[in-house]
Amino acid sequence: MRILITGICGFVGSTIALRLREVVPDAEIFGFDNLIRPGSERNRPRLAEAGIAMRHADMRHASDMDALPAADWVIDAAANPSVLAGVDGRTSSRQLVDHNLAGTVNLLEFCKARRTGFILLSTSRIYSIKPLAEMKVAVEGNGFRPDFSASARPGLSGAGISEEFSTTPPLSLYGCTKLASELLALEYGDTFDFPVWINLCGVLAGAGQFGRADQGIFSFWINSWLRRRPLQYIGFDGRGRQVRDCLHPRDLVPLLQKQMATPTALHRVCNVSGGIKNSISLAQLSRWCAERFGPMEVGSDSQPRPFDVPWMVLDSRRAEVEWDWKVETPLPDIFAEIADHAERHPDWLEISNP
Repeated sequence: MRILITGICGFVGSTIALRLREVVPDAEIFGFDNLIRPGSERNRPRLAEAGIAMRHADMRHASDMDALPAADWVIDAAANPSVLAGVDGRTSSRQLVDHNLAGTVNLLEFCKARRTGFILLSTSRIYSIKPLAEMKVAVEGNGFRPDFSASARPGLSGAGISEEFSTTPPLSLYGCTKLASELLALEYGDTFDFPVWINLCGVLAGAGQFGRADQGIFSFWINSWLRRRPLQYIGFDGRGRQVRDCLHPRDLVPLLQKQMATPTALHRVCNVSGGIKNSISLAQLSRWCAERFGPMEVGSDSQPRPFDVPWMVLDSRRAEVEWDWKVETPLPDIFAEIADHAERHPDWLEISNP
């Protein structure tokens, strides 16, 4: 089997590639990256040592895709992953659309021409912002939880946000580009007869993630705390009670293996996330950091940030039932892995966000 991974020098792409090399040693694993993310160049030697070929290419350019060798499967791990992309002054809205949507079209044309299976790693941010932002919440254990008596809505339960939750805009420009990519992928696959799987991920985290406040929040927080960099709770009550779930990307690999071995299934789209057990607020993460590194004062700014929501935890029961998939890496292990890496790489924040 030949597996092509996009964004292979990024945190998610490289983690998946290296894990696949361990569990599918007979597969030919290769990929490409445009290397625009600071720090991504550092993953090239690790990939080379594992016998994983890497090309410099940009999925926004159809000619780059045309020059790639054939593959049996494409795993798309390349995107601008920030919900603030296109509105934060770092990238333009056109750049975001070119990266996250036009690039997907070029990949789908590649799959169409070669009858290659396509797996899209998408995001929880395809779910509607408005009902999530307006959700009534209560405080429990220094974190928010939904008040289901006041927030009853299809697709929302104590297990999280399911695939039945609304995807009606507004979603953020980032969320819209990912949702549009999902719809195009499903349409291409059905029209041109190649398999397509879409995995909706919550926050992905682990050692080697490039830490920024808008991308890689857990890595950013732990690295910043270790180095006593200023940190601030933003939005809502300014106390860091917003809750997110967390998944290590290597936990995706058993699911990817099953998807690449299975041409059909009941659903093409699944949430794949840390879920309730792997969910945490920033305030709770601060307590973990204080226990590991010592206490530190965190600032507060109650002014809301665009597209922020108080509680984002995905319900992955569909993947558990249909794919016999489960989370393997608990939160304390993920955080300890990030902290160990942070201690070994004192310049990681400068590398991630020069």
